[in-house]
Amino acid sequence: QVQLAESGGGLVQAGGSLRLSCAASGRTIMSYTMGWFRQAPGKGREFVSRITSNSNYATYADSVKGRFSISRDNAKNTVYLQMNDLKPEDTAVYYCASGFPATSWGQGTQVTVAS
Repeated sequence: QVQLAESGGGLVQAGGSLRLSCAASGRTIMSYTMGWFRQAPGKGREFVSRITSNSNYATYADSVKGRFSISRDNAKNTVYLQMNDLKPEDTAVYYCASGFPATSWGQGTQVTVAS
């Protein structure tokens, strides 16, 4: 089973940017659809973005469309989430997941956007 480790979270001012990384180990992710989800305080986990194994197709939640961009480097076994024009409502723990539906999850990385 693949293990996932997110990094790149932190505290940023509204309008700022962050780039999250998800490093996979244990097996290659090249055949998996990979995704990002988030969970804000007091709320359930929600879908953010997903990318197919060959990067041909990516989908986004309406709330992040036009601001976030997902990408992957199968050679590095890593998936990225570039987040621009961050808003306070983007504050959450961000999780990486493999498979569709997701079968493996990382531990998450905290993103806090100050107004």
